[in-house]
Amino acid sequence: MKILLMLWLAVWLNAHAEVYQWQDADGRRHFADKPIDPLAKKLDIKPGYDFYPVKTVYDGDTVVLLDGRKIRFLGVNTPEVAHRGNKADAGGKAAKLWLQEKLKNTRVRLEMGVEKTDKYGRTLAHLITENKEHINVQLVALGLGTMNIFPPNLTYVRELAEAEKQAEQAKLGIWGDPEYAPIAANQVDEDVYDEHRWQRVSGKVLDVYSTGKSVYLKFSDTFAARIEKDNLPLFPDVQYYRGKTVEVRGWLSKNKDRLVMLIRHPSAVVMLQ
Repeated sequence: MKILLMLWLAVWLNAHAEVYQWQDADGRRHFADKPIDPLAKKLDIKPGYDFYPVKTVYDGDTVVLLDGRKIRFLGVNTPEVAHRGNKADAGGKAAKLWLQEKLKNTRVRLEMGVEKTDKYGRTLAHLITENKEHINVQLVALGLGTMNIFPPNLTYVRELAEAEKQAEQAKLGIWGDPEYAPIAANQVDEDVYDEHRWQRVSGKVLDVYSTGKSVYLKFSDTFAARIEKDNLPLFPDVQYYRGKTVEVRGWLSKNKDRLVMLIRHPSAVVMLQ
């Protein structure tokens, strides 16, 4: 099993996803991992070649390098560890311990995305070890984390999606943990709301409608999924979701008298019917 895992991870390292950019008639920039628009141009995203030692593993998806840079892993989210008075999420300790062991006595190189840092000043990157192990993909492949795509950072989307699919089918890590079982859309209320916790919600899309900056997939009077219009080129025709039973994955937030889940990438919408 370990040998097979290493083999397909090695193949993925040689199949680096491409990112394309174009502008619409209003001058807005769009990004995708394939040339959706005829005028789309491939971005030149150069991988890093220098290796750096890791000083501290903060949690399953964040480390601090010896030079002081705090690195937030691209494309993956792991459960939270206990911090700032907040209790740990199920699986948070396991992801951190695995990462500490994996990065012991090795160095990593960084592969950046389109965005180099996040709003907290952390460097955004994929981590590749000296043994050519892709840490971000391995976390997802082992069920220690889930894919978490923030456009325009779209490198390795297909590799992460395949890793997540296999982990889910094998019920590895969080996929076999009842803490992360899907919640029925008609049961989404204040009792299950936790803005810091990644969750799964399933149900039938009753309506698809548009507002100024977003498109909504309505599941009930109290729950909807929201897609920002700038990210619509990444999705199929959103009307396709109408009447379909799907699972959406992400974080809940409050919007007036209902709860909403922001969906940034189609990988966060899983067809169930």
